[in-house]
Amino acid sequence: MAQQFVLKTLLDFASAHRLRDYPGDCARLHGHNWKVEVQVCGQKLNDIGMIVDFKEIKRHAKAVVHELDHHYLNDHPHFQRVNPTAEHIAQYLFNEIAKRIENEQVKMHSITVWENDRNCVTYSE
Repeated sequence: MAQQFVLKTLLDFASAHRLRDYPGDCARLHGHNWKVEVQVCGQKLNDIGMIVDFKEIKRHAKAVVHELDHHYLNDHPHFQRVNPTAEHIAQYLFNEIAKRIENEQVKMHSITVWENDRNCVTYSE
C-alpha cells in the first residue's frame, strides 16, 4: 500500500440562507457561523519534506470561502440552481477549492462543513 499524507486546515465564515421547499423552521431566513475543515492529500514529499505548504491550502480555501462570507447564500449564482443545504455548500466548496489547488502532487481529500457545534457534513470524491 502506498503512503499517503492527509493535511487539514480550518476556516470559518458567516452567512445567511433559507432552504426552499423545506417543511420547517429552516425555510425562514436564518444564519450560521460555519466552520470548514479542508483536507488535501498527496503521496510524494517535496525537497523540503512537504506535500504542500499549509499557507497555500489556506490561501486557496480562503479565496473560495470569501465568496460566501457575510452573504445571503440564496443570492449566489450556484445556490440559485441548488438549495443552499450544508451538503450542497460542502460540495461547492470542495469543487471550487479543487480547481485552485489540485496538481500532480496535491488532491482534494475531503471537506467537512459544520453549521453549528453539533451538525456537520463531510463530502469527498
